[in-house]
Amino acid sequence: MQSILGERDLLNDLLTGLGSPVAVVLPQSVAANVAAFRATYAAHHLSGRIYYAHKANRSSALLRELAATEAGVDVASLGELQHALGAGFTPDRIIATGPKPRELLWLAARTGVLVNADSAAELHELAGIVGAYRLPRVRVMIRLSGFTSTGVRVLSRRSRFGIPAGELPEVLDLLEKHADRLEPAGVAYHLDTTGLPEKAIALEGCLAALDECRARGLRPWSLDIGGGFGASYLADPAEWEAWTSALAQSVLGHRPPLTWHGHGYGLRAEGGTLRGNLALYPGHRPVAGPAYLDRLLATVSPEHHRPLGSLILDHMYDLDIEPGRALLDQCGLIVCRVLEVRDELVRLDLNARDVSLEEHGVQMDPVLVSYGRRDPWNEGVYLLGNLCLEADLITRRKVFLPHRPRPGDLLVFVNTAGYFMDFSATEALHQPFARKVAAFRDGGRWRWCLDEQYWPVHPSLEAP
Repeated sequence: MQSILGERDLLNDLLTGLGSPVAVVLPQSVAANVAAFRATYAAHHLSGRIYYAHKANRSSALLRELAATEAGVDVASLGELQHALGAGFTPDRIIATGPKPRELLWLAARTGVLVNADSAAELHELAGIVGAYRLPRVRVMIRLSGFTSTGVRVLSRRSRFGIPAGELPEVLDLLEKHADRLEPAGVAYHLDTTGLPEKAIALEGCLAALDECRARGLRPWSLDIGGGFGASYLADPAEWEAWTSALAQSVLGHRPPLTWHGHGYGLRAEGGTLRGNLALYPGHRPVAGPAYLDRLLATVSPEHHRPLGSLILDHMYDLDIEPGRALLDQCGLIVCRVLEVRDELVRLDLNARDVSLEEHGVQMDPVLVSYGRRDPWNEGVYLLGNLCLEADLITRRKVFLPHRPRPGDLLVFVNTAGYFMDFSATEALHQPFARKVAAFRDGGRWRWCLDEQYWPVHPSLEAP
């Protein structure tokens, strides 16, 4: 990431040739993230599949590079499954998750993809497809939700995904009925939280569910704990603490405003008292990615009073995970051009859908790439998009850049491969999507190609 930021002429050429903005993925960085997760597995003596959550980025380059590693892929749509198969993933390395239309179930069954069932109705429909087309048995996971604890009560948020854990007996009845069509591979959960206590309860519940499967004579071998491992966007925790403290003082009126129209990101002042909760993704996370997985596996089970990783090992189950953001850490950036500078307003040649930081609650300062030396500058600016919409704000907060930008300068939003490039992208007012390119090192120099033209085979890999 630091290396390509130093390639000012290359970044400028990309915008000149392809227009602003340009989304740049760095596929060669993804293998290191896979290896870091595998090192955590090794530390706990566990085996299992690391599935990349495809929805985090629709890049072909990243997917093809991942296909060249040991990773699998988690697909949540028919298009994603077709993309994964075309990128080089064999069916045994693919898991289909989320609610699934009939077409997705048909292709998954036809190719032999592992199906992580979201409902009993989905299992019933899948069994019907297998029977109607006389297909081999399909491996299935049972996604559970709504776990409860036998010890200290832990609040668990409701989820619209998965089968309530209390309905497991009925689901197992269904699997036994269709034993010639469905092969139970294991159970799964996926929680939209970073809270370790809630995930520990869910993991315990899945282990109990696997015990119930075995009591029925079934032979599942895997436990899938989904994603949610996260990434840390700031290296220095003091920066995050200083900014959130300043925001609180600004909301209370104790310092000049730091946000557009006094936006509080969930905080508000009532009678001189700060109320509400900060509704932002933590810019600095001391434990994220593989380190978060390590912390979860080291967490002591509330019921069994032993580390969760040890319980999985004792049962000799595979541990499967579905990281998205964490596998794309440091794997991409978005480059745009400065169009206009007016007092504290800086208009950019991109819009909020091209780099959806505000929508995802992530606060990151862009890197200013400019020509010529300029004096230091301490004024804050708001970054505006190129749409004729009041809501098209790239940042609702003031951004403090090292010096005053000028039209023609470049702003680079770093570490944006996970969810910020195209998860929210939509065409509006005939503004084009950001073109996506893959930048890679080859023979000691940076090269690039259009994202869809990238394959992890380069001239430098050819035999002499």
